[in-house]
Amino acid sequence: MKQCFNSVIKKKPYTEKKDSTNDSTVEILDEFDKCDKDQKSIKSNYENGVKRGLKPRHLSMMALAGIIGPGLLVGSGEALASGGPASLLIGFASVGIIAFSVMQSLGEITTMYPSGGSFTELSDRMVDKAFGVAVGWYYFINWVAVLANEYNTITSIFLFWSDKVPIWGYFLIFWVFFLLFQLLGVEAFGEAEFWLALLKLLGLVSYFIFSIVYAAGGLVHQKGALGFRYWHNPGPFVNGFRGVASVFTYCSAYYSGCESVGVAATETKNPEVAVPRAIRQVFWRILFVYIGSAFFFGLTCPSNSPGLSGGSSRALKSPMTIAIQNAGWKGGAHLINSFIFITSLSSVNSAIYIGSRTVLFMARKRKAPRFLGKVHKRGVPVYAIIFTNLFGALSLMNVSTGAQKAYNYIVNLSGVSTFLVWGSISFIHIRFRRAWKVQGHDADELPYKSFCFPWNAYFGLAATIFLALIQGWTTLSPFNAGSFIDSYILLPLFPIVYFTYKFFAKTRFWSLSEIDLNVSQLNEKPDQDSSTMDDEKVW
Repeated sequence: MKQCFNSVIKKKPYTEKKDSTNDSTVEILDEFDKCDKDQKSIKSNYENGVKRGLKPRHLSMMALAGIIGPGLLVGSGEALASGGPASLLIGFASVGIIAFSVMQSLGEITTMYPSGGSFTELSDRMVDKAFGVAVGWYYFINWVAVLANEYNTITSIFLFWSDKVPIWGYFLIFWVFFLLFQLLGVEAFGEAEFWLALLKLLGLVSYFIFSIVYAAGGLVHQKGALGFRYWHNPGPFVNGFRGVASVFTYCSAYYSGCESVGVAATETKNPEVAVPRAIRQVFWRILFVYIGSAFFFGLTCPSNSPGLSGGSSRALKSPMTIAIQNAGWKGGAHLINSFIFITSLSSVNSAIYIGSRTVLFMARKRKAPRFLGKVHKRGVPVYAIIFTNLFGALSLMNVSTGAQKAYNYIVNLSGVSTFLVWGSISFIHIRFRRAWKVQGHDADELPYKSFCFPWNAYFGLAATIFLALIQGWTTLSPFNAGSFIDSYILLPLFPIVYFTYKFFAKTRFWSLSEIDLNVSQLNEKPDQDSSTMDDEKVW
């Protein structure tokens, strides 16, 4: 208001005239009204420093196909080799049910509170600020693990095409490219994600059609129908229950990203409409993308195929590549690698975006270094983007270990952190609903109601805890110290982060009656003095 008043007075200084009419007064009021509307428009377009530049169609496509990447297309080969086609299908279906449950919880609380930081900030409000610190950093770990794996895939593909440039050279080229692209702003990110996600869906549909024709014996020069041959030989299961258990970690890493619509909500126009729509589309993503991929991968690629588990090779092999080559097209590897490269572009783009926004909103609440919370006046968190992208250098471990081994090391971190974050979302939802009831509210007041509450929330919490404990079970017999540490290191680290921050910051665990359910107080001023950078200070 004060800004509007000063700007109008400068434009229309008051001059006393005895014969003046009300024209000048009306003109001043019109100018004041126009200025006030402009200020409200600016406020609605910028939330917590970032810009609401994502359109509902961007968020919908992100929910449907945004995070489809090499994890699904390449990592499924390792899962197929470890567990067999039946284990792969069971793993994707089981984790899919859990993901659907968690997304229902996220949809309710995010629609009610479309805040910057999503569930990482809601952890502060519904549980304890120390809990929010642990959840936020674990979510950041999840996305930098995804980022490193996607860089790993890109460098492996280009090394497969040409080894004249070293791995680190390819990495630096793409590192700079993605950094510059992210600095263009959220509109560029949203538009790129929309079209890349559309290409990924078309690519999957094409492969599904190929699989049906291949299984039915409809390819030229094909001798007989393939049918369910690979379900009989080498068989539906590999290593029995051990194989099934080993698949869960991979599946959780592939599903990671469903919850990203909650983080993107704060930069989306009309989040009250866009978020519920995106949440509902996750069901079709689970059914079509994940379960469909698991079924057709197991149908067209044998689990004992040489190269699925990678061995010492620096290249990554996809079930899609092996299926096309077995069908008679030896040069099909280049086509599949091109498709995987497209998915990698989208996945790296998404990983930097979600990781940077996560650490940005933590910094603005004093849960991360304060400089990471600074935002350029165009709504771009420059320092957070650079900080997140630096972790892509973890992919360079494939220089000595090989691409597949590097992938396995990092995917364990991603899988465990996903289980912990999902369990936290379910727990936050339970706390919210209990506080909502204790403080005299009714479920009918909610703009979006979770399906089958409270059973789905308790199921999501219990299932994620169970999977977090069982995912490293195969490392116990025979005992492998390195794999055991890789599988379980993040479990004890969560309470260590929680209690350490709680001890030094003196935070408190909120009672149900103390939880702040006021929507208007959600997007409060960040806990730092300077949150916006001028052009001169940044560039």
